[in-house]
Amino acid sequence: MLDFLRRVLTRDLTALRKELSAYAKEEVLWTCPPGIPNSAGTLVLHLTGNLQHFVGAQIGGTGYQRDRAAEFEDRDVPLRELEARIDRTIEAVNETLNEMSEEQLAQPYPIEFKGLRLPTGLFLLHLTTHLAYHLGQLDYHRRAVTGNSRGVGAQSMPELFGTLP
Repeated sequence: MLDFLRRVLTRDLTALRKELSAYAKEEVLWTCPPGIPNSAGTLVLHLTGNLQHFVGAQIGGTGYQRDRAAEFEDRDVPLRELEARIDRTIEAVNETLNEMSEEQLAQPYPIEFKGLRLPTGLFLLHLTTHLAYHLGQLDYHRRAVTGNSRGVGAQSMPELFGTLP
């Protein structure tokens, strides 16, 4: 299961990078059309901060310090920095999950949420669906602000499952 979680998280973080590269103009990354509360830039900051914190820092002990408020307040972060944050997140996720054992998935996640202590594997599944949810938002944001309705081939099944163990 760990390998599958790692593959999906890596695929979707890579898809996040593909979506960013499909914006023709960097400044529209920060546009919020009516009815869309988060820009592409905000979604990238939030997703990378979320995974760096919950996977890298909490499980992997990377020392990452999250500033959740800044994820939603910062603006005009350059495209290269957003891409670098995605790359660092891919690295943190892979290093952390590669060091884990299957047995650790059944262990309680280090943080309790509203009185609930989930197994680590279930929490990782939640993080995976959280990433996919916001990745879809970013895809629609890109289509709305660029006027380009074409997909970017972001979630390839053969890449994910082509070499099953």
